[in-house]
Formats: sequence, C-alpha cells, structure tokens
Amino acid sequence: MKFLIYISQPYSIPIGRPLQEEIRSRGYSVKWFCDEPHTANHLSSEEVLLKSVQEVKTYAPDVVLVASNVVPDFFPGIKVQIFHGFSVGKRSESKGHFNIRGFFDLYCTQGASTTKPFEELQKKHHYFQVKETGWSKMDPLFPLENKCSDIPTILISSTFTTKLSLAYNSEAVEEIQRLSRLGKWKFIAVLHPKMDRQIVEQFKAMQHKDFIFYETTALIPLFKQADVMLSDTTSAISEFVLQKKPVVTLNNKQPAPHMINITDVSQIEKALEEALSKPKYIMEALEDFITVTHPYNDGQSSARVIDACIGFIKEHKIKRKPLNLVRRYQIRKKLGYWGLW
Repeated sequence: MKFLIYISQPYSIPIGRPLQEEIRSRGYSVKWFCDEPHTANHLSSEEVLLKSVQEVKTYAPDVVLVASNVVPDFFPGIKVQIFHGFSVGKRSESKGHFNIRGFFDLYCTQGASTTKPFEELQKKHHYFQVKETGWSKMDPLFPLENKCSDIPTILISSTFTTKLSLAYNSEAVEEIQRLSRLGKWKFIAVLHPKMDRQIVEQFKAMQHKDFIFYETTALIPLFKQADVMLSDTTSAISEFVLQKKPVVTLNNKQPAPHMINITDVSQIEKALEEALSKPKYIMEALEDFITVTHPYNDGQSSARVIDACIGFIKEHKIKRKPLNLVRRYQIRKKLGYWGLW
C-alpha cells in the first residue's frame, strides 16, 4: 500500500504526522505533497516530499489523505478527506465544513456532529462514503495528563480572521499585558500561522518571565501546559477542550454552553477566575460537547483512518463523481497541469 498526504498550509502538518507514523508502523509507504510551495519548508528531513505532479503519478499512491478542501482529481488513488479543523461556524454552510466539492471518495469524520450531516449528504449524492474515525491530529493529546503546577497557566490563542480575532483587539491585548504582570498566572500565547506579521511581532515584544509567545503549529504541547484557554472563534478551541479544560471566549461568533463567553474586555479577569474554578455547569457541558464532537480518547484515530481506507478499497461501492469542471480547471491552473489524466 502506498499513501500520499496532501496538504496546503503548515497547520496541516500536525494532522499528517500521526498518520505517517501509523502508516510506517504497518510497513506501508508514505510521502507528502504540498500545493502551496512555502508549506514544504515546514516539513522535516524525515518527511518525503514529492515536488511535482509527475512525481506523484510515478509514485502512484493507492490512497491520498487530504487535509485541505480540494485535491487534484488526476492524482492516482482514492481521495480521502481527513479535514484541517473542526467545524466552528466561521463560514456559511455553502462554503464551510459541510460543503461537498465533488473531489472525495471517503470522508473520515471526527464525531457524531460531523458524521450525521455527512451521512445525510451521502444519501443525497451517493458518490462517496462516510466513516467515523476520530481526527488524527488529536492522537498525541491522549492519554490525558494531569498538570502539576502551583501557578495556573493561561493559553492565549487567536484566529487570523480580523473581525473575529482577539489579537486585533487592542484593548484585549492591553488587558492581557496587564494581567500577565500581576504574577498570579502564567501566560503562553500562540497565533494562527496566517496572522499578520505586525501582530506577531507585537506579541513577541510582550514577552517576559510570565508571558511566553510560541510561533508554532505544534499546538498539543501548549494545550498540555495550560489550565485554561482565552480565545475568540478559532477552531483550536474545540481541540483544547477535548482535555476537559475550560475556555473563555471573547465575542465568539457562535458561543456554546461549554464556553464562558464574554463580550467586553473588562470581563476577562473575572471570566478566567471562573474558568479556573471549573464550575460544574461548564464541566458537564464540556462532557456533552466531547461526546458529539470527538469521543475518541484512545489516541488511535489514525489507525481507524487507515483501516477505513483499506476497507474502502476492498468494497469500493460508490457511484461516479460529478464532472466538477470549474474546480477541476482551478486545481489544474494552480498546479500548472493540463493533461487529461
């Protein structure tokens, strides 16, 4: 069996690496392809990168694991959507998580909240299958660890979408600076890889002994350090709370019962204190959210994805995908490939 991990952005690399480890543990071959050249710079020397369409065709993968929204139809192998995040409602339904783009043979979903909508779409379209596996990116999070520290740690995380971003809110940033100087909490911060460089440099300049900024896509080690997250509408919220740790959100676009959502910067300190107390209503809501979003805490989601791919190849009972001419043209233009197949 030969596998290809297809990505666009650096934040998809931590999604592919647990899959790569699982594939290699079974004695199979695995290589990578990036449709954005700059992303390749973030791969390590252990990752085998294919640099052209022709190299992919020569490799002839049996399975293309896609942590992006699109994939070339002319690549060999079945196309498997493994997702590059949880659905947090940042985009409309026509453009967001449940947009069927006509590229994929198999959707490996994260939990009931994604499985059920995709199963309904499967009944409608008939040219793909759905298998609930959990999300590979979360494998290194488990088993959960007990954090031992006298001083609580607050993780600051922010989306790059300007009107939704905590990091673009100057009053919020000033309040974070003030709180970090009080000495009662430690702060660590990470921003979306697409964040404006001016904002990144601002956060770097804020650093002191109780405030450390990390420029990384490896979020799970930071999740494990923190007791509470302070954020906005980033999809990282859904990842963080799988640890059963509370999150405070500032002007979340779709606030949910498992979040302590606030609408004013003046409420941040009190909300963090409440989150650190782990109120019963929040902890119960977290359990409910985890049950429907990502109920797998065994660190074996990558194994389930690979099993699903192999099972699909053996069965392969789907109808032919639609022509999808516009999107096929767009991906050919992006990669500079004009062959029919």
